[in-house]
Amino acid sequence: MLVFYQHAKLLNALQRCSYALRKYTASPKKPHKEKAEGNTSERFKDLCKVHVVGGSGGQGSVSFMRSAGFEFGGPDGGNGGNGGHVILTVTRDRNSLGHIVPTIRGNHGTNGRGEKLHGKNADHLYVEVPLGTIVRSEEGTELTKLEEEQDYYIAVRGGCGGKGNLFYANSQDTTPRYAQEGAPGEERVLYFELKILADVGLIGFPNAGKSTLLRAISRARPKVSPYPFTTLHPHIGMVIYDDFHQIAVADIPGLIEGAHKNKGLGFQFLRHLERCTCLLYVIDLSVSEPWTQLECLKSELEKYQPGLSERPNAVIGNKMDLKEARTHFIEFQKRIDLPVIPISAEHRQNLVQLLKHLRKLFDNNREEFYG
Repeated sequence: MLVFYQHAKLLNALQRCSYALRKYTASPKKPHKEKAEGNTSERFKDLCKVHVVGGSGGQGSVSFMRSAGFEFGGPDGGNGGNGGHVILTVTRDRNSLGHIVPTIRGNHGTNGRGEKLHGKNADHLYVEVPLGTIVRSEEGTELTKLEEEQDYYIAVRGGCGGKGNLFYANSQDTTPRYAQEGAPGEERVLYFELKILADVGLIGFPNAGKSTLLRAISRARPKVSPYPFTTLHPHIGMVIYDDFHQIAVADIPGLIEGAHKNKGLGFQFLRHLERCTCLLYVIDLSVSEPWTQLECLKSELEKYQPGLSERPNAVIGNKMDLKEARTHFIEFQKRIDLPVIPISAEHRQNLVQLLKHLRKLFDNNREEFYG
């Protein structure tokens, strides 16, 4: 009986030790990725109106020195510090203007003080903007293009600091009792416009398969769903070739007839096509009369900007895995009288031919845009 009790006691102790080991050494089966730093709820924005105000200069001081043995020491008021500029700087860490606030105010300079103490100049306020940001005035005049990582632009300048009464002292007026106020900073309204930097733009109607195609040829992961307007902002993916050359491909949100009149998602994304070297028209061949899609897309581009539809392009017939698409493909080729690359983005069919044609199209036309 004693042996059985000791055996049960030992077994219970081993179980407790085993539980303790599992508690402190076991790892979860599905480790979770740490949360991203920063504001993850920030919405994509490619156009914003900003009221920019430079920092005001500090006020000059009116002061007179008083000390033992030197009762009438004269003026000793210091100058105010200069206000800070608002400077736009380019960064690769941003891909949207969603972090830009409606009003940006520079830092103010500090006031001057007695004992000949001058105020401190304010630090400049640096505002980060993504590559490809264009700054326009309130009248619509283009002020600058920020296209390189080292680029910067002084949006507004800070005001000068006011002079203290020490500055105004002279042989005729040895005790000035006045000082200068700091100048207000420059103030104006600016428009920030973002045009994404991509080599190739994917254009098509909603649900044509543009996002699926971008996922198939690159590591980009835009949202894919069976309802229209799944893509609400452009996505960029990099296509890598054996010679280590990379081509940036942008998925432009779906266009509809009347997009140039701000219908559907409007013309807010058409501006991104202006910076693309080549265009790829993605046509859904499973719908009835797919050739009308190509005509409509070209018409919308031409109405938005004359000549944009004539930019180097290729036509892609998507969803060839469906029976309806295979039926419409022959008629589609006859009607448009242009070479069509048939693919199935979902099943990754014929993508090699597409990527070879894409590289050839880009190499033949990039000198026109990049020199």
